[in-house]
Amino acid sequence: MIEDLRIAIIVNPALPMGLLANTVGAISIGLAARLPELANQQLSDSRGLTIDISSRLPVPILQADETVIRALLLKAAADSRTRATVPFPAYARSMHDYLDYQREFPLRTLAMEIIDGVGLAGPSKWIKSLTGSLKLLR
Repeated sequence: MIEDLRIAIIVNPALPMGLLANTVGAISIGLAARLPELANQQLSDSRGLTIDISSRLPVPILQADETVIRALLLKAAADSRTRATVPFPAYARSMHDYLDYQREFPLRTLAMEIIDGVGLAGPSKWIKSLTGSLKLLR
């Protein structure tokens, strides 16, 4: 149910601007793929120009260091209230072919990896409880 759904994307502010943008973009695609109700809609303007919407909900981009991001990922992934958990492990940057990433992923342990960002979607109250103390990325 979209009414009680909240989104948060948390990234490491120490990343260079280009990597920050890439991390947020990749996580956003993952969230929308997992939960198509976030954006699977079109709107037409008064002249009939039809566009695909970007998001039906606000998408706050929050900041945290890699330790906090990894802890959030592990906590969210272990909780049944999560509707979507989309991490961006740092090692993924060195892979330019998804099949390489797909082969490598089962050989890694996310609890031991640097996580550049994570996207979460779930019940509003729960997402707020996980991210309420985090600051907006500025």
